[in-house]
Amino acid sequence: MQTIRSSEITPEHIYVSRRKFMSSASKIAVGAAMMAACSRQSDSTDTSLDAGNISTDVDELGDSWTNYTSIANYNNFYEFSVNKERVAAMAQDFKITPWEIDVGGLVKNPGRYQIENLLTKFDQEERVYRLRCVEGWSMVVPWMGFPLKRLLDEVEPTMNARYVRFETLYDPVQLPGQNDGWYSWPYVEGLRLDEAFHDLTILATGIYGRTLLPQNGAPLRLVVPWKYGFKSIKSIVRIDLVDQQPITLWMKAAPNEYGFYANVNPNVHHPRWSQDTERRIGELGRRDTLLFNGYAEQVDHLYSNMDLQHNF
Repeated sequence: MQTIRSSEITPEHIYVSRRKFMSSASKIAVGAAMMAACSRQSDSTDTSLDAGNISTDVDELGDSWTNYTSIANYNNFYEFSVNKERVAAMAQDFKITPWEIDVGGLVKNPGRYQIENLLTKFDQEERVYRLRCVEGWSMVVPWMGFPLKRLLDEVEPTMNARYVRFETLYDPVQLPGQNDGWYSWPYVEGLRLDEAFHDLTILATGIYGRTLLPQNGAPLRLVVPWKYGFKSIKSIVRIDLVDQQPITLWMKAAPNEYGFYANVNPNVHHPRWSQDTERRIGELGRRDTLLFNGYAEQVDHLYSNMDLQHNF
C-alpha cells in the first residue's frame, strides 16, 4: 500500500495554524442541530468569513486554492438542477440530519452509520486536491474528511469483493432534479476495490475547514482526485461491496461517452470535446490537463496492464 507524499498533506505551518479548527471539527457531531444550521446557512454568511485569507494557500504543484465563494456557488449536482449557478440556492433547505449510511454487501461486518458517528469515529484530515470536471473546468479544493479505506477496513470485505458501489439519496421532493426521467435515479457510482483502498481516496465531510455544504454533497461525498469529478458521488446513503462492476448512472445515460474508470487523461478525448486543456475557475485562459490530474506518480501503477483508450 502506498503512503501519501508529504506534499499531499497540509503543510505543517498551515496545520499548526488550524489546530483550533481541527479540534472543533472532530466535535461537529456533538450537536446535529449544528449541521442543520450549516445546511441552511446562506452563501453571503459563509463568504463573509475569512476564507479570502486562506485562499492564497497552494497545493503541491503551486496552484492556489479556489476561493470559497466559487466552490460554494459553482456546483454540478444534477439532483437539484443542471444549472450550476442555481444549485446552491436550491440546496439551502436540504436536510442533512438525521442521516444514515448503510454499508453492506460482501463484507463480514455490515453496519448502519449515523453521520455523527462517522465524524467522531474517524479522525478528520485536511486534503488539498485538484478537482477536474469532465466538462473541462477545474478547481483546487481544501477538503476535510477521512480515507475510505478506514471504513472498509472496519466492515472487512470478503474475498469475493472486487468493487465498491455507492448510492446517493433518492428523494425527488428534496432533490427535484430526480424528477427528470432522462437519468436512471438514484445516482450510482463505483470503484474497483484497489482504487477504493488507495490512500488518496477519501470520504469528504467538509471544505475550507467548515461542515460540507448541501450543494457540495453534504453530509458525505466521495472524492477521488485522479478521476473526473462525476465519479465523486455526493450525499451518499449506501455503500456496498460487490463482485461485479457496477453500472453507473452516467454509463447508463451515455455509455459511449462515459466509461467506468473516468480517469483524467488528456490523451483520451470526450466524443464531443477535447480534454487537452482545462479552465481553472478564477483564472483567465486555459491550462494543460495533466495525466491522472497530476497524481500519476501515486496511481499509474493501478492501470499498468490496462489499455487506457479502451478502459476510459
